[in-house]
Amino acid sequence: MFRLDKENRERYTKNIIKALNENDKEEFRESYLELHPSDQVDIFITLDKEGRERVYMFLEPKEFAVIFSNLYFIHQQVCIEELSDEYSSKMLNNMFTDDTVNFLKRINQEEAKHILDNMEKEKAEKIQMILDYDLETAGSVMTYEYITAFPEETAENVLNKIRREGSDAEIVYYTYVIDRKGYLMGVVTLKKLIISDPNDAVRDIMHKHIVSIPADMGQEDVGKIVQKYDLLAVPVVTEQNHLLGIITVDDVMDIIELQTTKSFGEFSTVKDATETDTSAFTAAKKRAPWIVFLMFAGLITSGVIGQFEETLESVVVLAAFMPMLMDSGGNVGTQSLAVSVRGLALGTIDVKDLWRMIRKEFSTGFLIGFICMVLISILILIFYGNIMLGVVVGLSILVTLSISAVIGLTFPLILNKLKFDPAIASGPFITTINDIIALMIYFSIATTFMNYL
Repeated sequence: MFRLDKENRERYTKNIIKALNENDKEEFRESYLELHPSDQVDIFITLDKEGRERVYMFLEPKEFAVIFSNLYFIHQQVCIEELSDEYSSKMLNNMFTDDTVNFLKRINQEEAKHILDNMEKEKAEKIQMILDYDLETAGSVMTYEYITAFPEETAENVLNKIRREGSDAEIVYYTYVIDRKGYLMGVVTLKKLIISDPNDAVRDIMHKHIVSIPADMGQEDVGKIVQKYDLLAVPVVTEQNHLLGIITVDDVMDIIELQTTKSFGEFSTVKDATETDTSAFTAAKKRAPWIVFLMFAGLITSGVIGQFEETLESVVVLAAFMPMLMDSGGNVGTQSLAVSVRGLALGTIDVKDLWRMIRKEFSTGFLIGFICMVLISILILIFYGNIMLGVVVGLSILVTLSISAVIGLTFPLILNKLKFDPAIASGPFITTINDIIALMIYFSIATTFMNYL
């Protein structure tokens, strides 16, 4: 198995498609199965229905299971509709439990039940147990395909077991040591097994202080545990330390991707509407409430302008700088927001350091504002020849950026304290708040210096 480079990709693809078109099963299998699964997937998704059906004929269900596991859900749906019940059930039986669960969680319950009914009873029961866990917990992403050993077994016996069972295990680097009742006692690495004396008992070479997690732990916390201890897999246990399953690093990467997508959706107020295969109606239904809310919030901005109508009528040129002032405040606020949300996500923000962080963000905003104040004042003096107008706009942007930076930092912290997801303090929210404050500062300063304008 090897991975294609750019130069060979096109040549291999042509040969494989040629073998499919000529119905040359041997040539197809020889060329296709030696590729890395990722390259197999890349070629498979370019095929039309006729080409895909020939792949199903040329590959055994166990072989196609590897491809199916790596497909995006939208392509998996197409395959399931095209495959016979017998082929699909054999394929799913040969997939790792967590991959099968991940697919079944995303289809409707009736279809999932039909698929489970056609699978091997023991496999289906294990899958159903995982499906019963809450979607956001560790239990819902664990797998049962791992290798175990008893403490009295020798290193040689365990290595022989890995040779026999390794192809069916999701990870062979860790062997989990359990007693006869299934309680986790320790873990021994493949490296330790190889360098130890073949007759050494597992109890003498295993790591007894093992990092494990409960089945009801949040998935985001699982990712932090794996990252903190630099693990390839982490065991999932009951309160009594009974081994239930494991979560591998590739599952953690999926969790991180999902959390990132979720946070991006919340950050940009398009939560649950980020999938590219979502219909226009569904996307509009999910996104419209946020837009409508922000539209009404924008009326407050209009109200602020209305309060200073006389000032604006007296010095019409003030209107020319409103967009610049509002955009600058929103941009600085969004930058501080990103710092705050990231700090909360990584757990690097300490309440004890709150005032230090506020001072830092205020100082950052002040320095940026000072630079902008000098530049805009010079430009206004050059193009408008009005030094007081430059002072008003420059002072306004200085104060606005200083305050916007603090708001961007503290707003997510307040939401987090109130037990809300800080990611909902997204760019549009911060921008709207900062627009209102920017205009109030701008027109207040302009009104104060009205006689000099």
